[in-house]
Amino acid sequence: MSARVIDGKDAARASNARVAAALAELKSTHGLVPGLTVVLVGDNPASKVYVANKKREARAAGFNSTAHRLPATASQAEVLATVGRLNADKSVHGILVQLPLPRQMDAQAVIAALDPAKDVDGFHAVNTGLLWGAGGGLVPCTPQGCMLLLRRATDKIAGSHAVVLGRSSIVGKPLAALLLGADCTVTVAHSKTRDLPAVCRQADILIAAVGRPEMVRGGWVKPGAVVIDVGINRKADGKLVGDVAFAEAAEVAGAITPVPGGVGPMTIACLLRNTLIAACRQAGLPAPAL
Repeated sequence: MSARVIDGKDAARASNARVAAALAELKSTHGLVPGLTVVLVGDNPASKVYVANKKREARAAGFNSTAHRLPATASQAEVLATVGRLNADKSVHGILVQLPLPRQMDAQAVIAALDPAKDVDGFHAVNTGLLWGAGGGLVPCTPQGCMLLLRRATDKIAGSHAVVLGRSSIVGKPLAALLLGADCTVTVAHSKTRDLPAVCRQADILIAAVGRPEMVRGGWVKPGAVVIDVGINRKADGKLVGDVAFAEAAEVAGAITPVPGGVGPMTIACLLRNTLIAACRQAGLPAPAL
């Protein structure tokens, strides 16, 4: 293997330490403890694990972290009422609605009901608009984490050709906006892209976010490219793998994220960053440099 492995766990620890230090200063100087609340509807096993991890990391950093759990049979009106109460609660600075929601829910309607200032996932239309426009909104956590890992991997982001493989509103599209903001030339590729391997081979920065195990092969990677693998997939044998065939790609790339231990830890780290920023803004205080 020739590629340098980009350690997401180490990056997340460093980010969380900065957040914890800033939070301690915020509490000492202004008596403010940021509050993060997760709304969990139903019994999705993966969601339960994610919520537990978020709660643990938030409390370790000094946040007031809580969860509102509703049964899978809850109505949309009940979920919207919960969101409404949290919007009005001044002790809650960040609200995260854990996805996916049960089938009877309109996820977009629930997200639209969030106060954009408390939307620490960055999914509300107001935050999406700010991301593509003037900036200043809350940025989706996984794309933000990808950018922080990129900055760890290379100081040559500006002017690079970045290929984002995947066009979801959660990862692909926000990443394209962030990469454009970092002065990259950006191509968004997807299932209908012609000669997808050839498009990927043009990338100085290749970001895979398609949810298909080991779809990106070593022959798709430009020599020396930085590869960020957002995917996390469980194979039939129980092994977790990304969207990139790691061993093959690592023989060609200059730097690459592993799965697990790459983008995943940074998603939670960026959730904490967003909650701290949201709390400062709601209190009329300048957000700390993180």
